[in-house]
Amino acid sequence: MNYSILEERKKSIIFKNDNAYLDCDKDSIAGSISQRACVYSGARVVLNPITDAYHIIHGPIGCAAYTWDIRGSLSSGSENYRNSFCTDLKEEEIIFGGETKLKNAIQEVVNRFNAKVIFVYSTCIAGIIGDDVKSVCKDAEKKFGIRAIPVNSSGFLGTKSKGYKAACEAILKLMNNKVEKTKEPSVNVIGDFNLAGETWIIKSYLETVGLKVKSTLTGDSNCELIKSAPNAWLNAVQCAGSMTHLAKRMNEIYGIPFVKISFVGIDDTKDSLFKIADFFGDSDILLKTKKLIEIEEIKIKDDIYHFRDKLKGKKAAIYVGGGFKAISLIKQFDELGMKTVLVGTQTGKKEEYEIIKSIAPDDAVILDDANPAELELFLTENSVDVLVGGVKERPLSYKLGIAFCDHNHERKHPLCGFVGAVNFAKEVYESIESPIWRIVKEI
Repeated sequence: MNYSILEERKKSIIFKNDNAYLDCDKDSIAGSISQRACVYSGARVVLNPITDAYHIIHGPIGCAAYTWDIRGSLSSGSENYRNSFCTDLKEEEIIFGGETKLKNAIQEVVNRFNAKVIFVYSTCIAGIIGDDVKSVCKDAEKKFGIRAIPVNSSGFLGTKSKGYKAACEAILKLMNNKVEKTKEPSVNVIGDFNLAGETWIIKSYLETVGLKVKSTLTGDSNCELIKSAPNAWLNAVQCAGSMTHLAKRMNEIYGIPFVKISFVGIDDTKDSLFKIADFFGDSDILLKTKKLIEIEEIKIKDDIYHFRDKLKGKKAAIYVGGGFKAISLIKQFDELGMKTVLVGTQTGKKEEYEIIKSIAPDDAVILDDANPAELELFLTENSVDVLVGGVKERPLSYKLGIAFCDHNHERKHPLCGFVGAVNFAKEVYESIESPIWRIVKEI
């Protein structure tokens, strides 16, 4: 292994053919600048798309920079969630406490916007000075007759995964206790955030095959639909990293089974539709599912063949948040005739890395919780043609003169389902073939 890798990081980087265990699902190593986001960010990712809720960040104004504008999930209704509020804690509150400022912030949001549901996020500063956010929220609920739900998301509590769990626990507090199962077969789609309309695509597929989508969490969701989510028959989990905890807890509390799905790539889209249809064991739903897949595959066949011819043999690198998405992306590059030479995640689990290792090409490098130096090393050593990542990987890719495909925050076109498979192939092709990379190399 190259000398530039920190000794403490060597167990978090393996090659496919290594007979070694990948160290993962642990806190980042101090001194190694991780690509991971913090606990608060993880919670905000999950909760922010609830379209008619209000979000108060109890902390410095810098923490409030993570807003809808960075992760612009789409809404078919209310747009309350595009607003963001912060107590803007300063030196005085850090010394004497910020609970009074939080009480005033809640009152102002209630008075000005007639807010019914407010999520209150603890940040590092709120946790360090010991503000009792839970107590302030409880008092606000009594005083104003609203739901004020504390989110235990101080950054120092752990990794982004901890924020996912904090958000899932906050969502559970919003759900009704009374369960009345729907008469018709119904599904909650959880773990999709409708960044570019993906939730609507998945919902349309499920409705086409005869299933009622009871609730979507949290893309294009609202508080009333979330309250009724316990009435569904099945939870279909799209982003396993962020929402599996919610699915497990809903199984414990409400007895709702769940299946993990992925609508990234053609094969995983088909597998996910069949997995959901098989759960209900209804011949009519299964027949409609087969028909849907047949129709959709015919629609995209020519486009996929076109881009596969152009992309065959190109090298791809993947660095995304969760392991489940990485698995789907390896398969999707296979569908396009491309080779994945690097694959890593921020919050992958042991069982996900085992699958990654089993399906990745023989000489692929696999890494968990990487830092920019490690990514740079392996991207350049492997002469990668395109990197698929999120907003934090984009500058690194551009600086190295490598094509980039945003599979996360800032994209404006859907990448899920059959239509998303074509969009993905087109974006990868156009990015790789952009003349800018030739000009950069000449400079």
